[in-house]
Amino acid sequence: MKITDVAKVPSGQNPHHVDARKIYDTDNAIAVVITLQPGESLKKHMTPVDVFFYMLEGTGIVEIGTERAAVTKDQLVESPARIPHRWINESKAVFRVLVVKVPRPTEETKLL
Repeated sequence: MKITDVAKVPSGQNPHHVDARKIYDTDNAIAVVITLQPGESLKKHMTPVDVFFYMLEGTGIVEIGTERAAVTKDQLVESPARIPHRWINESKAVFRVLVVKVPRPTEETKLL
């Protein structure tokens, strides 16, 4: 059994310049916890594989394609491969989301 203490995983460098901690990385999938402070956002980008997002804490805005919605803790959002998307924290509190990419990407994510 492997147990990961997410708080002890270092944030990795990323083009969004936000706290992004890769907590799971296998041949089959990748999971990352992203923390957005108030006013932070991700740049619009496309992933080469399907992604699902599970909200861990706070309230955020998700944009996928032409759709935009407010989401909060314990909600799950599906994002199909190659559809532009991003996250925005317009609240006054921390927003944390679990990002799971399945299958593990063999291509890089593209910033738009």
